[in-house]
Amino acid sequence: MKFIHLGDLHLGRKVNEFDLLDDQKYILDQILDIIDNNSVEAALLAGDIYDKAIPRVEAVDMLDYFLNELVNRNVKIFIISGNHDSDERLNFGSNLFEKSGVYIYSKYNGELQKQFLKDEFGNINIYLMPFIKASQVKQYYKNEEISSYNDAVKVVLKNTQINKSERNIIVAHQFVAGKSDPDLGGSESLATISVGTIEKVGVDCFDCFDYVALGHIHSPQKLERESIRYSGSPLKYSLKEINNTKSVPIITFSEKGKVDIELIELKPMRDMRQIKGRLKQLLSPENIVYPKDFISVTLTDEEPPVDFEKSLRSNYPNLIHIDFENSHTANIKDKLEVEPMTQRRNFKEIISEFYKLKFNTDISEEELQIMLETAREAGVDDEAY
Repeated sequence: MKFIHLGDLHLGRKVNEFDLLDDQKYILDQILDIIDNNSVEAALLAGDIYDKAIPRVEAVDMLDYFLNELVNRNVKIFIISGNHDSDERLNFGSNLFEKSGVYIYSKYNGELQKQFLKDEFGNINIYLMPFIKASQVKQYYKNEEISSYNDAVKVVLKNTQINKSERNIIVAHQFVAGKSDPDLGGSESLATISVGTIEKVGVDCFDCFDYVALGHIHSPQKLERESIRYSGSPLKYSLKEINNTKSVPIITFSEKGKVDIELIELKPMRDMRQIKGRLKQLLSPENIVYPKDFISVTLTDEEPPVDFEKSLRSNYPNLIHIDFENSHTANIKDKLEVEPMTQRRNFKEIISEFYKLKFNTDISEEELQIMLETAREAGVDDEAY
């Protein structure tokens, strides 16, 4: 039997105010093609289905479209909530959806929901663990010592009957700590990520499962064994992910103890890329290779060119970030460390000094007034320290 593992769809997401609905529709259609081409029979959706607790209408419509396409293919669907989801909203209609093979478990109610599928090798049990906190679990197990996410998960699994002679899957949305694959993790690998010790869940909690379908981390990666992994998000949602290669795992179960995993690469409609150089170089026609992609620019000009942002946007309409890297900016960090703000200075002085460090020129009166007005709108007094 074949499963596809998906996570962190974040339907309705925007990147720097660029709407990603068309990109998300494109990648979901690509996933449907993968399902068709690989005869996938079940889909595991590991949380953060929506980007916000109150999703916009278009995001709800997108999920409706995707689920309908899966149901029309007779694919069984197992969904949990993530920390971005509203338990109640995601759970709406779940009892009715079960009649179509869509199983949603968005709010922990004292025990894990268990579903199962059957093939020629017997049962495959699917346990659904929505995003849980210690406080949620503690109300059901008042006599247990629960002070962390790790404690909560351990207690939940300790009180779950698991037939270890059968094949078992768990779908979870937690920060599970363990050794990650450095070739897959990119900038968000578990070796470099820091979320706070209280949130971490030990990978050993899941020793009795044949496959652990995790959500929460956007970079696709395995943990201590191939069958414990984050699918990652299907699209790049931040600059931290520029170097990621997005993929989806196809998991094939045969008899107990035999799990085959194939990673299939995803190709976005608009990729996210980093380009670097002097403005003149970046605007040369031969260097404008991906004009429709989301572009982060690092300019290396020693002085800010006139109307540089306007020039860049005219050639890279999906520009999401501009930064400078030159002899002036190289010293900013050192200067800030060597000359800490020990003197009492107001907002004008601070912003003026930062601007000069950044661009090696004085801020104009017009630009300063814009900054001051923005600060006032944000509730900062221009005489504040």
